[in-house]
Amino acid sequence: MSDPGGTIQKRPRMPPNWFIRIAWAVHRAIFRWSGGRRGLWRATPEKWGTFRLHTIGRKSGKERIAILGYHEDGPNIVTVAMNGWMEGNPAWWVNLQAHPDATIELKGQTLKVRARAAVGEERDRLWALFPGNKPFVENRATETAIVVLEPRDPSRTA
Repeated sequence: MSDPGGTIQKRPRMPPNWFIRIAWAVHRAIFRWSGGRRGLWRATPEKWGTFRLHTIGRKSGKERIAILGYHEDGPNIVTVAMNGWMEGNPAWWVNLQAHPDATIELKGQTLKVRARAAVGEERDRLWALFPGNKPFVENRATETAIVVLEPRDPSRTA
Protein backbone atom coordinates (compact mmCIF):
# COMPACT_ATOMS: atom_id res chain seq x y z
CA MET A 1 0.00 0.00 0.00
CA SER A 2 1.17 3.53 -0.57
CA ASP A 3 -0.13 6.75 0.87
CA PRO A 4 -0.34 10.18 -0.76
CA GLY A 5 3.11 11.03 0.65
CA GLY A 6 4.60 8.23 -1.43
CA THR A 7 5.71 6.01 1.47
CA ILE A 8 4.87 2.35 1.56
CA GLN A 9 2.69 1.22 4.46
CA LYS A 10 2.90 -2.41 5.49
CA ARG A 11 -0.25 -4.28 6.36
CA PRO A 12 -0.05 -5.57 9.91
CA ARG A 13 0.77 -9.23 10.07
CA MET A 14 -2.17 -11.11 11.52
CA PRO A 15 -1.66 -14.21 13.65
CA PRO A 16 -3.56 -17.21 12.28
CA ASN A 17 -7.06 -17.81 13.67
CA TRP A 18 -6.00 -21.08 15.33
CA PHE A 19 -3.29 -19.22 17.26
CA ILE A 20 -5.77 -16.59 18.50
CA ARG A 21 -8.19 -19.29 19.69
CA ILE A 22 -5.41 -21.16 21.51
CA ALA A 23 -4.25 -17.92 23.18
CA TRP A 24 -7.82 -17.29 24.43
CA ALA A 25 -8.08 -20.85 25.76
CA VAL A 26 -4.73 -20.55 27.56
CA HIS A 27 -5.74 -17.23 29.13
CA ARG A 28 -9.01 -18.71 30.42
CA ALA A 29 -7.14 -21.78 31.72
CA ILE A 30 -4.61 -19.63 33.61
CA PHE A 31 -7.47 -17.78 35.27
CA ARG A 32 -9.27 -21.03 36.17
CA TRP A 33 -6.16 -22.95 37.35
CA SER A 34 -4.99 -20.06 39.52
CA GLY A 35 -8.39 -19.75 41.20
CA GLY A 36 -8.73 -16.25 39.72
CA ARG A 37 -5.42 -14.99 41.12
CA ARG A 38 -3.88 -14.67 37.63
CA GLY A 39 -5.29 -13.48 34.33
CA LEU A 40 -6.96 -10.20 35.30
CA TRP A 41 -5.18 -6.87 35.79
CA ARG A 42 -6.23 -3.25 36.17
CA ALA A 43 -5.88 -0.75 33.36
CA THR A 44 -3.49 2.15 33.79
CA PRO A 45 -3.27 5.29 31.64
CA GLU A 46 -0.39 3.62 29.76
CA LYS A 47 -1.66 0.04 29.53
CA TRP A 48 -4.93 -1.77 28.96
CA GLY A 49 -6.36 -4.06 31.62
CA THR A 50 -8.37 -7.28 31.45
CA PHE A 51 -11.74 -8.22 32.88
CA ARG A 52 -14.26 -11.05 32.77
CA LEU A 53 -17.58 -10.27 31.16
CA HIS A 54 -20.65 -12.31 32.15
CA THR A 55 -23.43 -12.11 29.55
CA ILE A 56 -26.63 -14.02 28.85
CA GLY A 57 -26.66 -15.99 25.59
CA ARG A 58 -29.16 -14.45 23.20
CA LYS A 59 -30.43 -17.86 22.06
CA SER A 60 -29.54 -20.23 24.92
CA GLY A 61 -30.36 -17.92 27.83
CA LYS A 62 -27.32 -19.40 29.59
CA GLU A 63 -24.49 -17.45 31.19
CA ARG A 64 -21.50 -16.88 28.91
CA ILE A 65 -18.12 -15.59 30.07
CA ALA A 66 -15.38 -13.89 28.06
CA ILE A 67 -12.07 -12.31 29.12
CA LEU A 68 -11.53 -8.96 27.38
CA GLY A 69 -9.12 -6.04 27.32
CA TYR A 70 -10.31 -2.60 28.42
CA HIS A 71 -9.51 0.99 29.23
CA GLU A 72 -11.33 3.25 31.65
CA ASP A 73 -13.18 6.40 30.67
CA GLY A 74 -14.25 8.05 33.90
CA PRO A 75 -16.55 5.54 35.64
CA ASN A 76 -17.07 3.56 32.40
CA ILE A 77 -15.23 0.49 31.15
CA VAL A 78 -14.52 0.65 27.41
CA THR A 79 -13.66 -2.28 25.16
CA VAL A 80 -13.47 -3.02 21.44
CA ALA A 81 -15.84 -5.57 19.86
CA MET A 82 -13.31 -7.45 17.77
CA ASN A 83 -13.41 -11.14 17.11
CA GLY A 84 -9.68 -11.64 17.52
CA TRP A 85 -9.20 -9.44 14.44
CA MET A 86 -11.29 -11.95 12.46
CA GLU A 87 -14.42 -10.97 10.56
CA GLY A 88 -17.79 -10.84 12.25
CA ASN A 89 -18.84 -9.66 15.66
CA PRO A 90 -17.77 -11.59 18.75
CA ALA A 91 -20.52 -13.63 20.42
CA TRP A 92 -20.25 -11.58 23.61
CA TRP A 93 -21.15 -8.38 21.72
CA VAL A 94 -24.10 -10.03 19.95
CA ASN A 95 -25.27 -11.27 23.37
CA LEU A 96 -24.95 -7.77 24.86
CA GLN A 97 -26.96 -6.29 22.01
CA ALA A 98 -29.80 -8.69 22.90
CA HIS A 99 -29.34 -8.39 26.70
CA PRO A 100 -27.37 -5.20 27.56
CA ASP A 101 -27.34 -5.74 31.33
CA ALA A 102 -24.27 -7.73 32.38
CA THR A 103 -21.74 -8.26 35.15
CA ILE A 104 -18.01 -7.66 34.93
CA GLU A 105 -15.19 -8.85 37.14
CA LEU A 106 -12.28 -6.45 37.40
CA LYS A 107 -9.21 -7.24 39.47
CA GLY A 108 -10.64 -7.09 43.01
CA GLN A 109 -14.07 -5.75 42.04
CA THR A 110 -17.36 -6.98 40.53
CA LEU A 111 -19.78 -4.53 38.89
CA LYS A 112 -23.20 -4.66 37.32
CA VAL A 113 -23.11 -2.75 34.03
CA ARG A 114 -25.25 -1.80 31.06
CA ALA A 115 -23.65 -2.00 27.60
CA ARG A 116 -24.03 0.31 24.64
CA ALA A 117 -22.10 1.15 21.49
CA ALA A 118 -20.35 4.53 21.38
CA VAL A 119 -21.40 6.68 18.43
CA GLY A 120 -20.37 9.95 16.82
CA GLU A 121 -17.84 12.15 18.61
CA GLU A 122 -17.74 9.84 21.64
CA ARG A 123 -16.73 6.91 19.39
CA ASP A 124 -13.98 9.00 17.78
CA ARG A 125 -12.71 10.13 21.20
CA LEU A 126 -12.70 6.61 22.65
CA TRP A 127 -10.79 5.16 19.67
CA ALA A 128 -7.81 7.15 20.95
CA LEU A 129 -7.69 4.74 23.92
CA PHE A 130 -6.88 1.85 21.51
CA PRO A 131 -4.23 3.16 19.09
CA GLY A 132 -2.63 -0.25 18.59
CA ASN A 133 -5.87 -1.76 17.26
CA LYS A 134 -6.39 0.70 14.42
CA PRO A 135 -4.19 -1.07 11.81
CA PHE A 136 -5.99 -4.35 12.48
CA VAL A 137 -9.46 -2.79 12.45
CA GLU A 138 -8.81 -1.11 9.10
CA ASN A 139 -8.41 -4.56 7.51
CA ARG A 140 -11.81 -5.84 8.73
CA ALA A 141 -14.94 -5.53 6.61
CA THR A 142 -17.03 -5.74 9.80
CA GLU A 143 -17.47 -2.40 11.56
CA THR A 144 -15.81 -2.60 14.97
CA ALA A 145 -17.98 -1.32 17.80
CA ILE A 146 -16.52 0.58 20.71
CA VAL A 147 -18.48 -0.86 23.63
CA VAL A 148 -19.12 1.29 26.70
CA LEU A 149 -20.02 -0.57 29.89
CA GLU A 150 -21.70 1.87 32.25
CA PRO A 151 -21.91 0.89 35.93
CA ARG A 152 -25.50 0.53 37.10
CA ASP A 153 -24.36 1.68 40.54
CA PRO A 154 -23.88 5.46 40.19
CA SER A 155 -21.56 5.57 43.23
CA ARG A 156 -18.81 3.63 41.36
CA THR A 157 -15.73 5.62 40.46
CA ALA A 158 -12.86 4.45 38.26
